[in-house]
Amino acid sequence: MTTSLFDPIQLGAIHAPNRILTAPLTRGRSEGVHVPISALKADYYAQRASAGLIIAEATGISQEGSGWPAAPGIWSAEQVEAWKPVTEAVHKADGRIILQLWHMGRLVHPDFLGGAQPVSSSATTAPGYAHTPTGKKDYVEARALHLDEIPRVIGDYVHAAKNAMAAGFDGVQIHSANGYLLDQFLRGNSNLRDDDYGGSIENRIRLTTEVAQAVSDAVGADRTSVRLSPNGETQGCDDSDPVGLFTAAAAALQKVGIAFLELREQKTFGNFGTSDVPPVSPHIRKVFTNPLVLNQEYTLETAQADVASGLADAISFGRPYISNPDLVERLRSGAAVAPDNFKTWYTPGAEGYTDYPTLETEAV
Repeated sequence: MTTSLFDPIQLGAIHAPNRILTAPLTRGRSEGVHVPISALKADYYAQRASAGLIIAEATGISQEGSGWPAAPGIWSAEQVEAWKPVTEAVHKADGRIILQLWHMGRLVHPDFLGGAQPVSSSATTAPGYAHTPTGKKDYVEARALHLDEIPRVIGDYVHAAKNAMAAGFDGVQIHSANGYLLDQFLRGNSNLRDDDYGGSIENRIRLTTEVAQAVSDAVGADRTSVRLSPNGETQGCDDSDPVGLFTAAAAALQKVGIAFLELREQKTFGNFGTSDVPPVSPHIRKVFTNPLVLNQEYTLETAQADVASGLADAISFGRPYISNPDLVERLRSGAAVAPDNFKTWYTPGAEGYTDYPTLETEAV
C-alpha cells in the first residue's frame, strides 16, 4: 500500500497524525531581550495546529548566539514563561510543537553583543550584511571558539533544551544548517581549525554530534531532532565534498538515535543563495534509517511522490505555511494555496502573521 502525506507517523515520542510538517520560520514578533510576544505567537502557532508537527522558529540558546532583531530566545526564565501560553494554545488545539535551538555564530553582529566579537569555528567573516536594530551593517570577523569554550557552548544547548521542555514543548530541534554556528563547524571553507574539531570530516561533524548526544541525554533522543542543509553554499559556508560530509553527519546522528532528521536541500531565494548541487538525500537515506524529513519548495505532487517512493518519511513546508494556516486541509481538498507577502515576514504585529484566512473563513 502506498504511503500518503495524510498517513500518521511516529516521530520518536511524538505521534503525528499526518506527514505535513511546519518548517521552522523566523518571523520576529518578540520584544525586550528576545522575549516572545505570547499572545501573537500563541494565535499564530495554534492556527497551524493541524500540521503533523510544528517545528517552531529558530530560537536563540544564548545572548551570544542571538543576532536577529525581534527573534525569540529560550535561555532565561522570562522567555520560558512567555513561551508557555504558546505551547498551551497549540496543545489545546490538538497540535504538537517542538522548538528549534539556534546559535548564529559569525552571523551575530557586535551590536547584539554590546560590541563584543562574535564567535565561530574559525576567524572568518560572513559575506553580505547583518540585520540589526539600527539597520543593515557589514558582518565583522568572528573569533575562533577556544577549545576550552566548547563545553560551555554544548552546555548552552542543553540548558536551552531543558528550558524548552519546561515551557511545554514536545521536543527540540538542533539547528545545524543554513550557515549558522554548527554548520560553520561542519563545512570546510568556514572551518579552518587544526584541532579535534577541524580538518577531517570526522572532526568537523564532532560538535554537531556532541550537541545532539548531550541534548538527547538531557531531554531524550526520542524528543531530539536535527536540521542539516546539504545544499551547496549557504550564507558563505560551503564544502568541497557535500556527499561525504553530510552522509557522515547523518550516520553519526543515527548512532545517537535522534527522533528524526530534517534536510533542507535546494535553495533559490534570499540571503541563502542558490544551489546546483544534486540532492544528497538519496545518499543520506541509505545511512539514516529513522524518520527523514525533507524540505524546500515542495508542491503537493512532489511531496507525495517523495513520501510514496520512501525517499522521505515526511515533508516540512515553510513559506506555504506563512499564508495558509490550514495547509493540511488545503492540500487534502486540492484547494488553492494562497500567496504570502514578503514585506510582512518580519514586521511587528498581526499583519501578515495571524490575519491570513482559512478556507472556512474565506467561505463566510
